[in-house]
Amino acid sequence: MSSTTTAPPRPSARRRVTFTAVLLTLTALLFWVPWTGLLPPGARWPWPVQAVGTAFFVVTSVAFPLLLVRAHGRRHSDRASRVAHLMLGVAWVFFSWTVITHVLRIVLAVAGVENPLRARVVALTLLVVGLALVGYGIREARRVPRVKRTEVPLPRLDKAFDGLTVAVLADTHYGAIDRTKWSVGTVAAVNALDPDVVVHVGDIADGTVAQRRGQAAALGDVRARHLFYVSGNHEYISNAQAWLDHMAELGWTSLHNQHRVLERGDARLVFAGVDDVTGAHSGETGHGADLEAALAGTRADDPVVLLAHQPSEIPKAVAAGVDLQLSGHTHGGQIWPFHLLVGLQQPVLAGLSRHGERTRLYTSRGAGFWGPPLRVFAPSEISLLTLRSA
Repeated sequence: MSSTTTAPPRPSARRRVTFTAVLLTLTALLFWVPWTGLLPPGARWPWPVQAVGTAFFVVTSVAFPLLLVRAHGRRHSDRASRVAHLMLGVAWVFFSWTVITHVLRIVLAVAGVENPLRARVVALTLLVVGLALVGYGIREARRVPRVKRTEVPLPRLDKAFDGLTVAVLADTHYGAIDRTKWSVGTVAAVNALDPDVVVHVGDIADGTVAQRRGQAAALGDVRARHLFYVSGNHEYISNAQAWLDHMAELGWTSLHNQHRVLERGDARLVFAGVDDVTGAHSGETGHGADLEAALAGTRADDPVVLLAHQPSEIPKAVAAGVDLQLSGHTHGGQIWPFHLLVGLQQPVLAGLSRHGERTRLYTSRGAGFWGPPLRVFAPSEISLLTLRSA
């Protein structure tokens, strides 16, 4: 009797199986949990309402994963991306608020309200709130970011640099939705601030330079004496080195594990930048966060402003004695209550925070959006920081 052995599946096959299983599970949750809130049996809606509503959920739950694969697979279809990401945002809003409206369901039950009235009140409340938040979220995502002003005390900053202004851009995410006009408006808002320094701390685009050149072109019109840029994790999906080179062509200094020194008389202020931490596994030669290389040649008493895309790099900055780290990446959560999940991966969601004895971290909520074209209770921002010698 002969025995046969089955070879274990190739890693790529395992990844595809895992990805498919996760995608289908998330799709089921995102689309069918809202169905239980809007079309529960207890509501006893007229059969045409129940039939049409259920058909809608069936069609969207089948279309969503197919569109998502088309958007992010080999074809990289922008059209599929626009539809799939909008569906994702709407589904997340209704998923979240379906869970929240269960509280209302319990309150009404305790108050003695019976079905179908109880289920219908909850369903209509969910529908109104969900649609209102989707409309609000789309408007918030598409507008030119508001300016958020913050004073940042740095004890080691020489008085010669007291009052230096730094405009922070992050997470512009030029992508499938053409936002050339938005980009022009955002640059105009930055220029109106007349900052001394402008920095872009990564996630400039979702796509290659060839795909997003037009949307990014306005960044060549930013006016400031110093312009600094570092890569984010999304650049490493679309050739980060090409983006570093393109930003240099637009007049920006790409800080690829490097630094530059600003001088006023005998006073010095270092602006350093590191690649995003994902660069080490991107396959791009010579990429990956290297703080030691970025600070090589600086003096021990130099105050340092570090550009690092992800706030999670702050422990390294503290250990190196960095005075201020500028980051983005979190989007402030982008669509409430997604901030709860972001908080599991990043130490800070937004704003100014202190770490160690002297290191400050400023985390921008970002100017644009990734994926779903919505921002709910996480407004975009252009950050204007005024450095103060304490």
